[in-house]
Amino acid sequence: MIPDAPVSATGLSASDAAGRLLADGPNALSAPRQRTPWRLLREVMGEPMFQLLLAAGALYLVLGDLGEALVLLAFVLLTALISLWQGLRTERALAALRDLTSPRALVIRDGRAQRIAGVEVVRGDLLVLSEGDRVAADARLLSANDLCLDESLLTGEAAAVAKQPAGAASSSTAAARPQRPGPEARDRLFAGTLVTRGQGQAEVLATGAATEIGRIGQALGSIEAPDTPLALQIRRLVRLFALLGLGLSALLVLVYGLSRGDWLGAVLAGITLAMSMLPQEFLLILTVFMAMGAWRLARQRVLTRRAATIEALGAATVLCTDKTGTLTENRMAIAELAVPAAADGAGGLPSWSTRSAGLPEPLAPLLAFGLLACEHKPFDTMDQAFGALARERLAAAHLHPDWTLAHDYGLSPGLPAMAHVWRTTDDPAGLAVVAIKGGPEAVAGLCQLSPGLADAVVKATAQMAGRGLRVLAVARAQTHCGPPAGPAWPATPAGFDFDFLGLVGLADPLRASVPLAVQQCRDAGIRVVMITGDHPDTAQAIAAQAGLDSAGAVLTGAELATLDEPTLRRRVATTTVYARVLPEQKLRIVQALQAGGAVVAMTGDGVNDAPSLKAAHIGIAMGGRGTDVAREAASLVLLDDDFNAIVGAVRLGRRIYDNLRKAMAFVLAVHVPIAGLSLLPLLLGWPLVFTPLHIAFLELLIDPACSIAFESEPEEPDVMNRPPRDPAAPLFSTGLIAASLGQGLWVLVLVGAFFWACLLAAVPEAQARAATFAALVLSSLALILVNRSLSGTLGPVLRAPNPTLWRIVGASLGMLALVLWVAPLRRLFRFDALPPLLLAAALAVALGVLLSLLALRWRWPAPRARRSG
Repeated sequence: MIPDAPVSATGLSASDAAGRLLADGPNALSAPRQRTPWRLLREVMGEPMFQLLLAAGALYLVLGDLGEALVLLAFVLLTALISLWQGLRTERALAALRDLTSPRALVIRDGRAQRIAGVEVVRGDLLVLSEGDRVAADARLLSANDLCLDESLLTGEAAAVAKQPAGAASSSTAAARPQRPGPEARDRLFAGTLVTRGQGQAEVLATGAATEIGRIGQALGSIEAPDTPLALQIRRLVRLFALLGLGLSALLVLVYGLSRGDWLGAVLAGITLAMSMLPQEFLLILTVFMAMGAWRLARQRVLTRRAATIEALGAATVLCTDKTGTLTENRMAIAELAVPAAADGAGGLPSWSTRSAGLPEPLAPLLAFGLLACEHKPFDTMDQAFGALARERLAAAHLHPDWTLAHDYGLSPGLPAMAHVWRTTDDPAGLAVVAIKGGPEAVAGLCQLSPGLADAVVKATAQMAGRGLRVLAVARAQTHCGPPAGPAWPATPAGFDFDFLGLVGLADPLRASVPLAVQQCRDAGIRVVMITGDHPDTAQAIAAQAGLDSAGAVLTGAELATLDEPTLRRRVATTTVYARVLPEQKLRIVQALQAGGAVVAMTGDGVNDAPSLKAAHIGIAMGGRGTDVAREAASLVLLDDDFNAIVGAVRLGRRIYDNLRKAMAFVLAVHVPIAGLSLLPLLLGWPLVFTPLHIAFLELLIDPACSIAFESEPEEPDVMNRPPRDPAAPLFSTGLIAASLGQGLWVLVLVGAFFWACLLAAVPEAQARAATFAALVLSSLALILVNRSLSGTLGPVLRAPNPTLWRIVGASLGMLALVLWVAPLRRLFRFDALPPLLLAAALAVALGVLLSLLALRWRWPAPRARRSG
């Protein structure tokens, strides 16, 4: 049914609408920049690591060594394809999630109702709205019948907002008066909000970026998502190692050329040393770890928008969460019922919890008449709550399925209550029953309450509200229907003589997984903060149920607005619950926490959360109920809206960082013998051990493979029982650098001594080179085993399950065997076939590396990265 329109009933003409659409543009937010395959490829190739690898491959081509160039470029291509595949996979998943910000709309054009795409709505269109519709644009309400809207996506308020058109005298000034979402904007409808009850017609005032939802979307453009602390540290480390390696290589070329006169040999030696020291593996490892982390999270139904934020979860110190739809289920359920103990109010209104079994008989009329005051097919969540409890607890006799609705009264500004008049089948004369529910003050005012009962109602209402409940009152009246034509019903429910039945307390239930998730965050040293637009009492009650520290004062948006930045920074350090907070204030809270040194994770699902989601170090959006704007602004998206998944993400983030340290420590250690065996022959006059091809093979065989092996390592036993790591602490602590360099130097000593012994024993140069190469590859595999655990004990090193590791070890041994025993490859690497005794000696060197380093690790455990202070 289309409500009558008081003005411009024919709406716009098709030609007028087309002209306005051309002038104003489509009714849609600015589309996010699409991450096309070419854009993703540019992002991948823009990383310094890939640029270094491409430059090295190009240099091989210039030198005419096609084989070495192809090996290195194949490595570049493989890594780029992995990163490109992960990016495309993420974008496809987002596209599947994305709901339209501008839904389809029913409008009146050329005098008839027609359904059009939301993007085609223009200023001046007449929107026709009914239950379940999502408003397509900001509009001024012209007519309404019991119209209520859910504006929680803009305001954070769980309760629906009743709407009424402005009076005719004030309509012209109302059209020009700017308004924001909230209870005061009674005659304004906002794009993206949901009609929960009733019908209405409205004139569109703004579309696209000019709407309230568009204003918030535009604000996101001025907020830059910060790089994670780890990414910044690794880039600094890469620059440092690159400068060091290039400097030493240039010095080697100069010294070698001047001392030996072989400038071509000097250039080749310099390239070899540069390749052995260039730290391209660091960024490769980071890329692989983040891509694999995103894949692991996706298996837990958590979508990764920006993979680099995964490891940052391990450093998160504060988790800011919205209430509606995040901690709670965003649905209403009846929690308490209260009826007067006596007609005069003596004994007050004792409440009964719905968690109790059954339903006491004195409460049955309260629930039954509350249901009669609801819509027959409700869309409003409060009406649905009455139906759910009534079907569960009421006997069939109280449901009255044979009664028929004779008349209804909707909400009005003067009387925030709705009433239904029912014709019954109990009285041949045609008895009519009136059921009303609404605000306690309004409903109590329609009843002839004694002073004692009136005071008891006020007191009980305050107590229930203090427990975080939304309170409604229910009353009933009786009248006779009269002749078949029907009586002239009173203009308002005030014309009936109501009897007060009691109070109903409704709650937006807490998600069942939230208390455990909050406790796990506390065990992990993460402070959980709730930021909501709801009433302070409601916010504090939900915080207590969730297990948050709600004993302190609640900071409201009004109070926050009076605080300067230094004062706000002091308050956010101790405040856990924020209420009546506006969207821009959420952003201030996040930024104040960051200014105090906190690593902030922010969860949310509404448009009002998007700016703070983007500004936080880790933005976590809800995928089921969340808006497109929130998902685009966030770093992570919870596909099942499961708050508990955040704990799993934190656990994975900490595991990633631990394993990242292991992988980085290994890479630092393994480069010492590689660089040393490239440099020592030049300094000591030995034959060259390595050429650029050997270095490329080592990097292709060991470093990328070991990044995958370390990524697959299981988590440390105490991963969720230690404080967050300090994001400002360097990736490599002094102790870890010393341990890694010590491991590398020990391998260099053993393998270098082995090569020297081969030369002293007059082993042919090609055989000595092959044996030394085999000893280094096997010793590098031993380094992997040594660095598998940070605990410093032998058990985790040897027993921790990691099938991927053993597959990598097997593949590495297989490739080494090919190089040593396949004649064409052996000639390419300038090797001779190894006799069994020499191969056994190389294996003995690697075994010595493993046993000696394990013994040292058992005595001196590897240092951990801990939060300072």
